Amino acid sequence: MSLQPMIRTISQTLFAIFLSLPALAQQLAPAIPSTGIPSTGFGGLDQYRTSRISIYTDDFGQLARYREANAALAPPAAGESRVVFLGDSITDYWKLPDYFPGKPYINRGIDGQTTPEMLVRFRQDVIDLHPKVLVVLAGTNDIAGVTGRTSDEDIEANYASMAELARAHHIQMVFASVLPVHNYTHDAEESFALRPRDRILGLNRWLKDYCTKNHFVYLDYFSAVVDERGMLKRALADDGLHPTDAGYKIMASLAQKAIQKSLAENRAR
Repeated sequence: MSLQPMIRTISQTLFAIFLSLPALAQQLAPAIPSTGIPSTGFGGLDQYRTSRISIYTDDFGQLARYREANAALAPPAAGESRVVFLGDSITDYWKLPDYFPGKPYINRGIDGQTTPEMLVRFRQDVIDLHPKVLVVLAGTNDIAGVTGRTSDEDIEANYASMAELARAHHIQMVFASVLPVHNYTHDAEESFALRPRDRILGLNRWLKDYCTKNHFVYLDYFSAVVDERGMLKRALADDGLHPTDAGYKIMASLAQKAIQKSLAENRAR
């Protein structure tokens, strides 16, 4: 074969390979069966995301979750220091009356939520309830990619949007640190793998600095529940992520101090 036909043959072969690359890439990142959603590589997360497709498409912020409860809630009484706890499953599973008896504290946590979802329902579940203080515990599901891959910068922007909305409506802001996770049990392995320690530490540094610069209260759960290996203490979470009663007791004490500090700083202004 002469040189020119050989070059033409090689070029045609390379061009065919180039055209096949997109199809090859799709084969290497298989879709979740029956959904067409690309797999994250984590079976538990894939299954969870699949179970929430109707939520993501029909009610992304899950406004329906607390709509009736909000409508039935009376306005704050004179002198009442109402507090709203906004967050994901860690807040959702927290039975506030058991840890803050007699306090006008309202739980507006929703299992699985990320910061963009919380922003969607921020007016309904925070502003319209007229709290004096808002406690936000969020970000762990953003890191895990529950509603898709999210950069630290996007999470930080969502934090800032919540803070700016709260300030515009004269609501005192308390930002809680992202909790550490552990992999001491089999049930904890995937949650741990999805939440790199460096990202948790980075977001917490940003939150602390943001609170200092903007005169908000930073609620440092992390330092109180982390062990010598930099992970969540084994006794405080069976699944590596969600606190046990012992964990919530530690958090409740710290939260109460942060709320009191926020109210005192507001009175001093």
